[in-house]
Amino acid sequence: MPSKYVIKRLYRSALFVLLCFLSAESLSAQLIINNKRNNESFSIHNQTEYIDVEQSNFTLGQILHNKSLHFLPMKSENMDFGFTNHNFWFRFQLVNTTDEETIYFFETARPITDKAELYTIKSNHQITRYQSGDAIPFDKKSFNHRKTIFKIVLQPHEKQQFYLHIKSDGEMLSMPVILHSLENLLEVTSFEQFIFGFFYGILIIAAVLYLFFFFAMRDNTFLYYSMYVVFIGLLQFAVDGYFFQFITPQSGWLSLHAVLLFACVANFFLGRYAQVFLKIRVYSQFLNTAFYVIYVLDFLLLLSLFLIENHQYAYPIANILGLILLLLIVTSQALIYIRTQTIDRFFAVGIFFLISGFVVFILKNFSLLPLTFWTENASKLGTGLEVVFLSLSMANLIRNLKNEREELQTLALQRSEEMNELKSYFLSNISHELRTPLNAIMSLSDTIAAEVENQTVKSNCDVIKYSSKSLLNSVNDILDFSKIEKGELKLEIQPFSLTKSMEHIKNTAMVTSKEKDLEIKFLLSDDLPDNLLGDAIRYEQIANNIINNAIKFTKEGTIKIELTSTPNGENQVKLQLKVTDSGIGIPKEKMNSIFDSFSQESINNKRKFGGLGLGLYIVKNLVDIHNGKVDIRSQQGLGTICTIDLNFETIKDKPKAVIPESNTNYDLKGKRILVVEDNIMNQMVIKMITKNWMNTEVVFANNGEEGVNKLKSNPFDIVLMDLQMPVMDGYEATIAIRKGDAGEENKNIPIIAVTADVMESTKVRVLEIGMNKYLSKPVDKEVLYENIKSLVELAIT
Repeated sequence: MPSKYVIKRLYRSALFVLLCFLSAESLSAQLIINNKRNNESFSIHNQTEYIDVEQSNFTLGQILHNKSLHFLPMKSENMDFGFTNHNFWFRFQLVNTTDEETIYFFETARPITDKAELYTIKSNHQITRYQSGDAIPFDKKSFNHRKTIFKIVLQPHEKQQFYLHIKSDGEMLSMPVILHSLENLLEVTSFEQFIFGFFYGILIIAAVLYLFFFFAMRDNTFLYYSMYVVFIGLLQFAVDGYFFQFITPQSGWLSLHAVLLFACVANFFLGRYAQVFLKIRVYSQFLNTAFYVIYVLDFLLLLSLFLIENHQYAYPIANILGLILLLLIVTSQALIYIRTQTIDRFFAVGIFFLISGFVVFILKNFSLLPLTFWTENASKLGTGLEVVFLSLSMANLIRNLKNEREELQTLALQRSEEMNELKSYFLSNISHELRTPLNAIMSLSDTIAAEVENQTVKSNCDVIKYSSKSLLNSVNDILDFSKIEKGELKLEIQPFSLTKSMEHIKNTAMVTSKEKDLEIKFLLSDDLPDNLLGDAIRYEQIANNIINNAIKFTKEGTIKIELTSTPNGENQVKLQLKVTDSGIGIPKEKMNSIFDSFSQESINNKRKFGGLGLGLYIVKNLVDIHNGKVDIRSQQGLGTICTIDLNFETIKDKPKAVIPESNTNYDLKGKRILVVEDNIMNQMVIKMITKNWMNTEVVFANNGEEGVNKLKSNPFDIVLMDLQMPVMDGYEATIAIRKGDAGEENKNIPIIAVTADVMESTKVRVLEIGMNKYLSKPVDKEVLYENIKSLVELAIT
């Protein structure tokens, strides 16, 4: 029995004889190769014939035996067969007329073609099969190249016949039939690598750059554009065969579906980018909805890749969706231009190049343009130019966003300044509205206490006075918080009596602690200096806040207040105030935040103990501007020890400017005072303060305009000026007086601002417009007398 090898050889011989017989007429055209063609590439479409056998999976033998098959001549050098999943067979014949071996590299279908089989039939009846396509592992290709290329070797004076079988899964089948010499193939490959490297480099830079912009600016436009560039790059990477070569060399599902996957995702991100960048929703709800319809169809197409095996219609649908998307973008640009007469030129040019690239590519497929590197890669060139111009458009977007943010920052700054002004105005008003009644209450309680003999009434007046002072301290805390925020907290350095300040502090603490039945112990060192140079009000504020804090958080027991002094150089003394309580204490985890604003031991404590939560915050800032130290040590459940060290300058003489003797005879020796005050209660307070002053006449005016008129018609020695008044306020009245509107003789009359507005800006402004002094309400009668006396004596001098 003959061996299988012998049978196989006989079959091949018979097949060759049959082939020669069957193709004697049909293969009458053949390519004659001579030496002149050794260093070039050329198309052999004129010598090539084809047949479409549709879904018939014929073998080479069946193709050769079937007499009903009629091959047709190729019409162009890059014949396009459209989107198809048919089987195509091609045939041609090569004759080497030279005396040397000739090697050519046959380039045919696109790199994404699934299956390409080349059969060579030599004169010795030998049939050889070569394979390519992305449906097989890359290392199984007969020639390892990203393209569909086969190596052809022709011996001297040899003639070979070739049959080529092509099968795809529905992709566009474009069929060049080109022979390359080795030198030409290397040259073409090098040139393509350079161009493609430049192309993919641009895409990578654009994708990474705008992804960075997205993370920096959190604008979705940058994300959509970056993702579009990524996936359009992956799409081209797959179309060029690089994805199969480097990412999925073993072939498989992802390799066969990469083009469709990337096309669907790239379509979505291009649409979202254009939709957001052009703000289409603002101009047309219909077009905006149309974009979402495209996204839904795109998603369904993407889903079908996982659910349906036959993708014959997937490729044309993907291209149609892409075309509709481009038409939507162009229509949107046209609509925007019609409505606004403006257009983003870079964006428009970018879309123009993208469309132009695809148009050139399609015209080439229909053989309306010649097959060249540029027409073959027109879509890639259009995409590259599109990315460049869209990147320029994105640069415009960045500049616009920067301008918008700068405008927003400017607007925010203006709003912030307006809010600060409003805040200052509000605080000034609230200070005025709260201090006005407090001024009356405190002054009235002092007057009643001085005029009655009943000790119970006197005691009740003291309660009213010190309760009012406690309320005044809360008002001061709110205002001081604002001053700290604005950096306006300052000290007013004047002589003051430490003994008198401690007396005020003690009286306030006694009244505050009386309700809780706490024991208050004041331990004052015997060597305390009495006369100091500093800010008495701020010192008392520090002490009151610390003591009030101790009282607030102590349910029962004792609060001990110790004050000692230590010499600290010439005319300098260090005062140490130590407050010890037996209260709830402070947890260790809260110690680092006790000096924060609005901070108490816990949120619940605000409900349980009350308070603004500003006390220690203000204390810390006041101590800091004194260049002092504050130390708090506490144990939860056992109590707290707060120690404050402050440095003051000592003075030998008793201060006269602010704190006079309580038994001073208030005698202004016939001076006349004009009080410009619109509030009846405040007028009453001034009357109560001055009614026992000897040789003093007080006249009232209800607003600034009335005050200026009274100055014109009557002589006065000094003016007490309120600031916030109807018709003409205190600022306007002072400016008018200094200009001479009240008479040349009154241009330099002493003016004291007596106001409930304690803002630092107010203090600065009253001095700037020419007032001599500033006093805040509630007014201390002794301070008021001494300031008036000093100014009228100065005027006389």
